[in-house]
Amino acid sequence: MNKGIVFHYLSRAMLIGSVLFLIPSAVSLYFREYFCAGIFLLVGICVAAISLPFSLIHPKNKNMFAREGMVIAALLWVLFSIAGGMPFYLSGCIPNFCDAVFESVSGFTTTGSTILTDIETLPKGMLFWRSFTHWVGGMGVLVLAVAIMPSSSHALYLMRAECPGPQVSKLVPKGKFSALYLYAIYTGLTIVTIILLAAGGMPLFDSICHAMGIAGTGGFSIKNAGIAYYNSPYLEGVVTVTMLLFGINFSLYYFMLIRRFREVRKNTELKVYLSIFAIFTVFIMINTQSIYHTVGKAFRYAVFQVASIMTSTGFATADYNQWPMFSQMLLLILMYIGACGGSTGGGFKVQRFVILCKSGALSMRKMLHPNSINSIKSDDKTMNEETVYGVMHYLILYLGIVLASMLLLSLNDLDFGTTISAVSTCVNNIGPGMNQVGPMENFSFLSDFSKIVLTADMLLGRLECLPLLILFAPSVWRKNF
Repeated sequence: MNKGIVFHYLSRAMLIGSVLFLIPSAVSLYFREYFCAGIFLLVGICVAAISLPFSLIHPKNKNMFAREGMVIAALLWVLFSIAGGMPFYLSGCIPNFCDAVFESVSGFTTTGSTILTDIETLPKGMLFWRSFTHWVGGMGVLVLAVAIMPSSSHALYLMRAECPGPQVSKLVPKGKFSALYLYAIYTGLTIVTIILLAAGGMPLFDSICHAMGIAGTGGFSIKNAGIAYYNSPYLEGVVTVTMLLFGINFSLYYFMLIRRFREVRKNTELKVYLSIFAIFTVFIMINTQSIYHTVGKAFRYAVFQVASIMTSTGFATADYNQWPMFSQMLLLILMYIGACGGSTGGGFKVQRFVILCKSGALSMRKMLHPNSINSIKSDDKTMNEETVYGVMHYLILYLGIVLASMLLLSLNDLDFGTTISAVSTCVNNIGPGMNQVGPMENFSFLSDFSKIVLTADMLLGRLECLPLLILFAPSVWRKNF
């Protein structure tokens, strides 16, 4: 482990991250919330003061490999999440430190689970900060740092450690410019979302906050009732479409910009993603028709909720705790399937789901025809064994974390449905769960121990297990490993 390069890049990323606190400070000043502005400024200065000395020290050994990238990503997310919780804690908006960190981690990991019982009482600056953490975390703190840092040959290692999905490749030869293109597309789509929401009558501040939540597929709202507060079919339609767009692999948007439309048309993951969305919407619409009595109303709530859960955004316009059990089970399945790899969405990812299905079909073919030569193909390309085995290994880790977390959460003596859905929603970075943590409830009633477990789950889900788990492997920290 090259500890010198780890602390160098970690301190540089934290230094860049400290600048982000200036934005909510400016928002607070605009709304004349001077105390909050001072809190954000203080936290930003403290983070910068701690990071600056270490960032100026250049290591003699500049070698970096995948393990260094994963350690940097894991440490950055833990440290920055703690720093992100300090404004909530120091301002007194969330007086419990464990709760403040939970809210911060939920924001940066774009989970959207909250411990707040009355969101609308928060100052405007704090409301903006909650939504801004979604926007920053959606594409990734480290990807942002890579985009801003001077050109580096280590950029791809850093991006691979943070970006979701089984495969992360460069869009262009230099990793730094790949990060720039990703953030340019991300910013452009966010601006379009703001315009569309504002065009529907949503106030500009509300539009900005909700657009950042949609872009990061996070789901924090500035209203207690969430998107349902506006009771507008147009706004719900805009949110549904934009959530789906942010759940698509961002590489496809780049291919569209450079007019490589064939890459988009033949993309298997995109086809499966849209097919799952359509099929689940139809099933839930039919199943909930007895509640809403009309096809139009059932479709309105079904299409929104399927898009919200599948993309891991977590907005809610209906209390699906009141839906038939079949519909609730479909939503639970969607929590695990998730969005596309390379998007801001959470979950296991459609791409991995496709690989597992094809791997299962291949195993059956080999049983029927032992002498046949078969391979797994995706988009007319043969997948290498390393990628397939990587998905299998991730599935084992993923299920192990889910089961262990459920066991730990059961110590809180919750009901079965709450325990399962609380872990499911946090590991998959969804937001609301079911039963006691349903769309009209929150996580405030849980013990600090349960909140710590779920906070770890959110980080494990966002970083896809390995970067965080690798911190606890003694062999990684050996000098000559």
